Amino acid sequence: MAAVAEITSEAAVASNNTTTAANKNDNNNNLDSETKPASESEFTVQKLVDMFTKLNPLAKEFFPSSYSKNNPNELHFNNFAVPVKQSANDNFPKRKRNNFNQGRRKLNGRAYRAQQEDSIRRTVYVSDIDQHVTEERLAGLFSGCGQVVDCRVCGDPHSVLRFAFVEFADEQGARAALNLGGTMLGYYPVRVLPSKTAILPVNPTFLPRSEDEREMCTRTVYCTNIDKKVSQVEVKNFFESICGEVTRLRLLGDQVHSTRIAFVEFAMAESAIVALNCSGMALGSQPVRVSPSKTPVRPRVTRPAMH
Repeated sequence: MAAVAEITSEAAVASNNTTTAANKNDNNNNLDSETKPASESEFTVQKLVDMFTKLNPLAKEFFPSSYSKNNPNELHFNNFAVPVKQSANDNFPKRKRNNFNQGRRKLNGRAYRAQQEDSIRRTVYVSDIDQHVTEERLAGLFSGCGQVVDCRVCGDPHSVLRFAFVEFADEQGARAALNLGGTMLGYYPVRVLPSKTAILPVNPTFLPRSEDEREMCTRTVYCTNIDKKVSQVEVKNFFESICGEVTRLRLLGDQVHSTRIAFVEFAMAESAIVALNCSGMALGSQPVRVSPSKTPVRPRVTRPAMH
């Protein structure tokens, strides 16, 4: 190893001297060629050749650790480490960009907003609705203006009267419906205005699937803004003390919303109509909102016990 280092050092010094001589300007080079003998430069190059030929190419310093002694003619190049380029952004998580998917998402967003705006133009807002007016009766009133595709009656906690959203198949039906403002429906004249929001569609899997389930909907109310501290027993006692016998109750909530919702099914359809008057009454610390339900309260499916 010492001999190799000494030869390598001498070769480096000779190489530096040759490089320095080669980098002189043209005038000096011409002068050197006239004053120095040509054999000196030839001697320097020959000396380099002689020093390099003395190196042993089979010395272990010139072979990588992956060199196989059993098969000296084979080098395992797959064992070499591949250099990895690093940048300042390597410490941050990288996200694959897919311009096609991004464009499609943007298109879906634009299409959704366009659909919402179209639905709003086809919807009217109806207020001051008598509490005894059903959705079917309200839809029947506006059916003369055009095809009614959806009708949603909602309870108002600040009034005994209710409000609704009626959606038509086209904008002409919605414009014609504005002329029905002031029409007596029950004991009160209704007000009709262009809607600022679209009707949120109901999951079709929850809608009634049979005549029996449609009958169940006439006995069911949908309640919102229920205090989270109120238990299911308290909700049942609240409605039974005012409206009548409750046959089925489903109280739902999550960790995101500050209040809960409930579906309350009564034994009689008349009790469900009376329950609409409870909208605005305090249930716990919150005024409950009561509306007719579009979905029945289906009995829970009990799975057979594992033996």
